[in-house]
Amino acid sequence: MNSLFAFGIFCALGFAFAGRGGTLQDVSALARQTEEANQALVRGDIEQYVALTEHGKDYLLMNPFGGAPIRGFDDTPEKREGMKKFFKNGALEQEVLATWESGDLAVLVTIERVAHVEIGGLPAQDWGLRVTQIFRRDGKQWQLVHRHADPLVNRITVPQAAELARGGVR
Repeated sequence: MNSLFAFGIFCALGFAFAGRGGTLQDVSALARQTEEANQALVRGDIEQYVALTEHGKDYLLMNPFGGAPIRGFDDTPEKREGMKKFFKNGALEQEVLATWESGDLAVLVTIERVAHVEIGGLPAQDWGLRVTQIFRRDGKQWQLVHRHADPLVNRITVPQAAELARGGVR
């Protein structure tokens, strides 16, 4: 059974065994570390981001720009250089909406508010992202195994969502 599918079922059951295997302090520290890592990312400090974020071998990214999910984290010098050019000068604040921890799995649900960031060569602007991240403990280290982000912090109408679902952009 796919581990993310199994985890989804586990979440749907309401984390019946929450609290086993870790502590609230572990998840609070994880949330702080994640914020620090993503602050580095939006500044273009990819070395610091990678130092603070261990990605699982089965990492799955659903980025805020849509398209097919990306499997794995390509930590090559070329990819790091591309990330440095993609993100510049941002300042991030993370609002933690919810956390769950059970055994060796933890979930963070956040709003990331990024001020004055240059992304993908566009002029600087503010970005808000709704983010869900799933972590798996490997020994004493948390590994990021899934990140899903979307730019829908501000409500859109049903017709606008339908347009997006059809592949259109306004």
